[in-house]
Amino acid sequence: MKLGVSVGYWGLGLTAADQLDIAQTAESLGYDSIWTAEAYGSDAATVLAWLAAGTSRIKLGAGIFQIPARSAAMTAMTAATIDNLSGGRMLLGLGSSGPQVSEGFHGVRFGKQLQRTREYVAVVRIALARQKIEFHGETIELPLPDGPGKALKLTIRPVQERIPIFLAVLGPKNVALAGEIADGWLPVFFSPEHTKALRGPLEEGAARAGRSLDDFRICPSVNVMIGDDIESARNAMRPILALYVGGMGSRPDELIDLVSIVGPRDKAKEKIRAFKEAGVDTLIVWPIMPDQAERKQQMRLIAELAEEVG
Repeated sequence: MKLGVSVGYWGLGLTAADQLDIAQTAESLGYDSIWTAEAYGSDAATVLAWLAAGTSRIKLGAGIFQIPARSAAMTAMTAATIDNLSGGRMLLGLGSSGPQVSEGFHGVRFGKQLQRTREYVAVVRIALARQKIEFHGETIELPLPDGPGKALKLTIRPVQERIPIFLAVLGPKNVALAGEIADGWLPVFFSPEHTKALRGPLEEGAARAGRSLDDFRICPSVNVMIGDDIESARNAMRPILALYVGGMGSRPDELIDLVSIVGPRDKAKEKIRAFKEAGVDTLIVWPIMPDQAERKQQMRLIAELAEEVG
């Protein structure tokens, strides 16, 4: 199992200098990838380019590019550009965001998400393959049928023959779509203890496409706070989970323990082992620490524990 680290987006307590420091630390520790995010502040692509310039080996993951924020062709242009700038290190994560950001910030109706994502990925792949983009779907029409524009192809070639595409999706139908059309899945709140149920939709989607999941990459993002004071660690997780989940029910501690790495070293090590045994390809960690030095120490500890797990 490989390790990745998320630096999120500006506004979560990290500066651009902090993000680069984390990227360089991750590279020195042998992490496989670093991931950026976007909501309605700093964008993921520009930060990836910044990190590419300050690193040489670590893979650069978009976690995620928002589908409503860019045309599929623009996403392909951006991914191909970063792939060239970085010498072939681009990992392309895509997601729909939510109705508030899609409609309130980008002015794009939040509807037909399954079909929109399917068509979006198809056009991105056409563009990255440097084929002329001619596509006639329900949500994407290229070129427009009633205008002067002709089908065009990307003028630059990515370094990688096939830039991996990951989908950040929730819900059985969306997860099945990832299994059908993507190279990997970027889940949040992924519980290794419930892997069998979570893999069902992936297998359903893969069967529709007549493909195997042998090379499919499951790359969950996991909040991390390792330390002897488990209650303090859980308390640090509560606002983060509440932001996405809302009310956490009557047993919030159980939920936190299921989807996070919290508590003493031995407990954290067993959780890392559980992720590995669940078939996770890359464990993307997000150290929930207020101080940069503490974040980096958590990264070192995760690397040590992952090496011990083997």
